Amino acid sequence: MARTRVRIASLLALIVAPALVAGCTSGPDKSAGSGSEGKEGRPVVVVTTTWEGAFAKAAGAEDVTVIVPQSVHHAPDYDPKPSDLAAVAKADFVVYAPFEPYAQKIKEAAGSRAKPVEVNLDNDAEKVKTEVARLGKLFGTEKAAAKWTTAFDAEYGKLAKDLKAAWPGGRSPNVVSQVFTTWSAKLAGATTVGTYGPEAVTPAQLAKLSKEKPRLVLDNAHMSTGTVLPGSGARQVKIVNYPGQDLDLLPVYRNAAAELKKAMSGS
Repeated sequence: MARTRVRIASLLALIVAPALVAGCTSGPDKSAGSGSEGKEGRPVVVVTTTWEGAFAKAAGAEDVTVIVPQSVHHAPDYDPKPSDLAAVAKADFVVYAPFEPYAQKIKEAAGSRAKPVEVNLDNDAEKVKTEVARLGKLFGTEKAAAKWTTAFDAEYGKLAKDLKAAWPGGRSPNVVSQVFTTWSAKLAGATTVGTYGPEAVTPAQLAKLSKEKPRLVLDNAHMSTGTVLPGSGARQVKIVNYPGQDLDLLPVYRNAAAELKKAMSGS
């Protein structure tokens, strides 16, 4: 994290001259929406990652710019560029997560009047709906947020029903989840018998979690530490939290459901 702070300090020096910000023509690596100008009556939103971007889009934002490239799995490791600051300077809202401490500093460094908005990044269905509703209220897009939530509920219910029908032997499978993948266990209706992470599993944890005889280990694709419970016989499932460049959150649930169904069937 110290390296990130040093990098930001150097960026501050780079943008002392207003001409630098005005002259930046290359935007951030990933974006969705119409660009930095925004549509009539619509907020211009800059987000740190596609995860926040998907929340903002679900809430009704149409002009969303993503700073951190999708290839960077751990956002705090990213070194912001002057072009990132140029995008922030034109924003109405800057959306970030608590574990991305540089996000608000980027906003301040750019001299932006954007409102910083901290979000709880968790794909738990209820938490997602709470954040989408809150963002919709902030953006003035409550109707769009409510419409998305209705579609989300329908899709989530369908996926959960399909997964329940796939339970091996008709019984809820026991699973061990990484702390940021427990939402996928809930989607599957699985019984979580233990959690781990974000650090690697210790020998004591390995013994304790293996003793629970889980059928599946739901690993975090973005923070994987390798095989979690070697020798336990548990099948490890890679769960992806971040949406793609299209900032559509629903495929995250569809993909997780597909992986879980395949693992439960043993295929």
